[in-house]
Amino acid sequence: MTPRPHRAMNADWKRPATHVIDQASGLRAAVQAHSPRTQPVQVVAVSSGKGGVGKTNVVTNLAVACAKHGRKVLVMDADLALGNVDILLGLAPSATIEDVLTGDRTLEEVIIKGPEGISILPAASGIQELSNLTYEQQLRLQAGFLQLSNPPDLLMIDCAAGISSNVLYFSLVAHDTLIVVSPEPGSLTDAYALIKILSTRYHQQHFRLLVNMVRKPNEGREVFRKLSLVTDRFLNVSLDFVGWIPFDDCVPLAVSQQRPVLVAFPRAMASRALSQVGEKIGKWTYDRHLRGGYQLFGSMGFGPIHEEMGKTA
Repeated sequence: MTPRPHRAMNADWKRPATHVIDQASGLRAAVQAHSPRTQPVQVVAVSSGKGGVGKTNVVTNLAVACAKHGRKVLVMDADLALGNVDILLGLAPSATIEDVLTGDRTLEEVIIKGPEGISILPAASGIQELSNLTYEQQLRLQAGFLQLSNPPDLLMIDCAAGISSNVLYFSLVAHDTLIVVSPEPGSLTDAYALIKILSTRYHQQHFRLLVNMVRKPNEGREVFRKLSLVTDRFLNVSLDFVGWIPFDDCVPLAVSQQRPVLVAFPRAMASRALSQVGEKIGKWTYDRHLRGGYQLFGSMGFGPIHEEMGKTA
């Protein structure tokens, strides 16, 4: 795999890094009145670069897996203009994050219950204006998280495909960025493009990789090897291999039933692999004073992002 000039999936990633940094740092004022929570919320942003790799299905099943391991999980559908987490789970929300951003509902009022006790923050569908959050919308969103009376201990953000400003923003406010790829070459190229932008423009240096829809033994590790060879050579980042999910006919069957494969077919090969990854997520360590995940819920605001990144922006 050789890096090449990447097509612009969304022009917003071309904006100066200070644009996103300034948006993030401005959120500090919104949370100064809140005291830090004693139990920080672990925030994991799940991205793919390329669509069609099964990312949303992975997110919903990992959420179920983590819930089965005792976690209190909230899934945020961060494909704000074309959300489909609710559809994948057979849910019919009466309100979406659009209602939160317009001030018509609180975030707590929009959250709905999903399978196995997980909670869902559903996105709108067909609302182009939400493809790139404004500064005011970011403020309103963070205020909603801060006002949750019963917050989760794990927030999983299902980012949109591509490299839009929303994808960059949600990656920057998470403790971990989990990138889902398939063995397809185009998936690796787009994943590399996402890693490159986040690392070179926004100084994010740690990423985790999950390979989905693996058909051959050792194919998952081979995909990781190919991508890590390129990132090691051209980027100053660490890339951790989380694992791989086998291609399993039970997955599309579960999708047709609008149920997570972990619920519909708990003994399927994909279900066992997803459960193992969910267990790993609970063991990830993170520093609440580093990137933004804790800042969505605590008094630190987005200061650490601004302070860390502003030095080199």
